[in-house]
Amino acid sequence: MSTRKHTALPKAQTLIEALPWLTRHHGKTVVIKFGGNAMVDEDLKAAFAQDVVFLRHAGLKPVVVHGGGPQISAQLDRHGLVSEFKAGLRVTTPEAMDVVRMVLAGQVQRELVGLLNQHGPFAVGMTGEDAHTITAVQHFPQIDGRSVDIGRVGEITGIDTGAIQALLDDGRIPVISSIARSAHDNHVFNVNADTAAAALAAALNAETLMVLTDVEGLYEDWPHSDDVISRLTAKQLEMLLPELASGMVPKMEGCLFAVRNGVTTARVIDGRVQHSILLEIFTDEGIGTMVVPDSEETDTETATEGES
Repeated sequence: MSTRKHTALPKAQTLIEALPWLTRHHGKTVVIKFGGNAMVDEDLKAAFAQDVVFLRHAGLKPVVVHGGGPQISAQLDRHGLVSEFKAGLRVTTPEAMDVVRMVLAGQVQRELVGLLNQHGPFAVGMTGEDAHTITAVQHFPQIDGRSVDIGRVGEITGIDTGAIQALLDDGRIPVISSIARSAHDNHVFNVNADTAAAALAAALNAETLMVLTDVEGLYEDWPHSDDVISRLTAKQLEMLLPELASGMVPKMEGCLFAVRNGVTTARVIDGRVQHSILLEIFTDEGIGTMVVPDSEETDTETATEGES
């Protein structure tokens, strides 16, 4: 009996450590951007699904937003279409847009919904096209001071959270593909999933935006050091943005937009770590980088990692 008690004790301590975080996050909406390695590694995908269902059972309201870069590139290749990027964005011809739509809504989303629903009838897949959830106009990035046409790439102009909120109120987990529709014609746009997740988090008054990446977080002095910045304010992040690697820019711009528009915390976490979502939300240490609004600037000196 004493041996059983001894081996079970760490489990109890882990659960007790999670208690204040469970209390704090109960009933709150958390938007999770699913991407990177976690999307293609079978074990990481399964762990991600477990984490999201755990959040739902723990009384949170998770919303999942996903892209699908590697899967889109592979399918374009099969169709004999070239993958081309300008200003860090995929050049999306009408033919490529058909493939993007098919892959995101018909492949990546379906697989994710299936993984989540192994644990119960929770996940419902939708795209930004459904119920006018995400509206966009064509995005013209600036390259060398000129606006460049890169096809069906969208810039978000509006979010309607009605369908998502109805699903959340029904205890479901919305899984949203980052596709948007024009308000003026029938054009459909490919929208950056980091940007879409941030816009949805703000519109839903989410407590937290979590962005899964293939790095540990935001590095203080990369490549000279692999020390991760555990916490920074919106103002501090804004100053760092010009120095960031291009792949991190839409993620960190998304975090900045979220905390400047009512989201309590935005976090970039390492999707290569199994159960990284649970580690970030329910432990004292936390992992990754957390962005907080400027109003919390005075707290940064004394705050510990993982606090929100």
